[in-house]
Amino acid sequence: MIERAHLKILREIDRQGSVTAAADKLCLTQSALSHTIRKLEGLVGCELWEKKGRNIHLTQSGKFLLKEAERILPQLERIDTKLKEFANNEIGTLNIGMECHPCYQWLTQVSAAYLKERDGIDLDVKQRFQFGGMAALFNHDIDILVTPDPIEMKAIHFEPVFPYELVLIVNDENPLAKRSNIQPQDLANQTLITYPVEPERLDIFQQFLLPANCRPKKHKTMEATEIILQMVSANRGVTVLPNWLANEYTKKLPVQGIRLGEEGIHKQIHLGIRIEDNKSEHIQSFITLAKKHKS
Repeated sequence: MIERAHLKILREIDRQGSVTAAADKLCLTQSALSHTIRKLEGLVGCELWEKKGRNIHLTQSGKFLLKEAERILPQLERIDTKLKEFANNEIGTLNIGMECHPCYQWLTQVSAAYLKERDGIDLDVKQRFQFGGMAALFNHDIDILVTPDPIEMKAIHFEPVFPYELVLIVNDENPLAKRSNIQPQDLANQTLITYPVEPERLDIFQQFLLPANCRPKKHKTMEATEIILQMVSANRGVTVLPNWLANEYTKKLPVQGIRLGEEGIHKQIHLGIRIEDNKSEHIQSFITLAKKHKS
């Protein structure tokens, strides 16, 4: 009853904001597009949209179908791509999902070695997921998930790659630079700069600040590691990075790393894969190279 064309129409209307623009994008006439939706509404027995002036508003059933379209269409498009690759005698693409912002330098090394070793396979890296990295792995949007926070699930296997410690990065002139380690209350007068991730997913908050009922004076977010470190280098704030990445930048900039608490915050990078893909030669090759390029 529901066809791919119906889902594509609803998705395009949502993206373009109007029936006319959606019809142009899909190479349809406006009347043909409207007729298709009216026919579907007759089949399912409920309205999917309503017009208010020149604007289109999805009904509750329309919103439901749009949500399903956003979930199902990427999977169908992935199938199309794979079948096309088979038809063209191409091996395909290994899709990597990243839940570790500072891991790009490490991933670059692994990717270079992988592309050299696995002729015929391309790599694609995704960082933004509509429903999170685990959902992307389940839905086959990605093949491998790079994450420091594995979640135990029956259909997913997490392979540990390398351990590391999170450290606070401060300017050499910052009063905290003289400390061998810092306590949560030491950040009460500091501007903390992090990647644009919700505080409830940041270890500095969940494992260090919030258990002590402490917060930084100010919390800023930035996308790029280099810009964050330039801010710290200019004594505009402090940040938290893995010790292996901190060691690289302390050689270049007037910054240094300090342990968080007396014990430190210790983490480990994992590669998550679907158990059904555990015997995939391409995936196992990537895991082997990832372990060789420990930071």
